[in-house]
Amino acid sequence: MVTDNLVDRPQQLPAPTPAPVDRSSKLEKLAKPLLIGFVILYLTLVLFIPALNVFVQAFSGGISGFLNTFHERTFLNALRLTLLMAVISVPLNTVFGLCAAWAIARNKKFPGRTLLISIIDLPFSVSPVVAGLMIVLLYGRNGWFGPLLEANNIKIIFAVPGMVLATIFVSLPFVAREVLPVLEEIGTEQEEAAKTLGANGWQTFWRVTLPSIRWGLLYGVLLTNARAMGEFGAIAVVSGNITGKTQTLPLFVEEAYKQYQTQSAYTAAVLLACLAIVTMVAKAILEQKTGTKNQAGH
Repeated sequence: MVTDNLVDRPQQLPAPTPAPVDRSSKLEKLAKPLLIGFVILYLTLVLFIPALNVFVQAFSGGISGFLNTFHERTFLNALRLTLLMAVISVPLNTVFGLCAAWAIARNKKFPGRTLLISIIDLPFSVSPVVAGLMIVLLYGRNGWFGPLLEANNIKIIFAVPGMVLATIFVSLPFVAREVLPVLEEIGTEQEEAAKTLGANGWQTFWRVTLPSIRWGLLYGVLLTNARAMGEFGAIAVVSGNITGKTQTLPLFVEEAYKQYQTQSAYTAAVLLACLAIVTMVAKAILEQKTGTKNQAGH
C-alpha cells in the first residue's frame, strides 16, 4: 500500500524561477535611439537651421534680388580673387603634396622624416589668424624681410602675394595626407616590376603609381580647393580687407553684412555653401570609389 500510494501520488515539481531581467539589453535598446536623436537635434540646431536660414535670407528679396548681387562690381572682384587663390595654391600644394608623400612613403628611414611629417601637419594645429600674423612678421614693413622687399619695391602684405602665401599655408597638408597612406598601402611591388621591364622613373610614375593613387590624389585636391576658397582668418590678417582689391568672398560676406547689405552677404554665403555641398558630394563619391577599389584589391 505504501508503495502504491507513492506511485499514485503526483510528484510536486519545483516552481519555475522567473527569468532574470536583462537590463543591459533594455539600456542598449534605449541608448541607440537616444543617441541618434541627440545627434540629429545637435546637427539641426548647429548646422541645418543656420544653413537653411542662409538660403531663406538670400532669396528673401526674390530671384531678381539674388541675381542682382552677381552684377555688383565688389562681388565680382571678390569672386575673381577667390578663384585666383584656388588657381594658384591648389596646383602648388598638389605638387608639394605628391613630392612629400613620395619621399615619406618610399624612404622609411631618412634624417628629418619625423620633422617633415610634423611640418606638414603644422597648419592643422596653428590657428589661421596666427599663421597670418606670422606672414606679417616675416614680410611686413617692419618684418624680417620687410626692408629688403621695400627696397626692391615688392609688396607682399596687403596685396595678392601675401594672400597667396596665407592660402598655401592653410591648405598645405591635404594632398600629402591623403596620398601618403595610399602610397604606403600599394607598396613598391608594381613599381619595381615596371622598372624591371625597362620603364624609367617618369614612365613608372605616370603609368603605374599615378593610376593607383588617383582617387586619394583627387580627394586631397578637392579638400585643398575647398579650404583655399573658404579661408577667412589668415586672409583677413594679411589682406587688410580692402574692398575691390584684397577682398575674397568670405571677407566680402563679413563686410557686406556689416554695411547692412544683407542680400549681397547672404548671396555670397549661398555661393560658398554650394561649394561646400559640391565638396561633400564629391567627397562621398571619391570615398565610395576608394572603398570599392580597396575591396577589389583584397
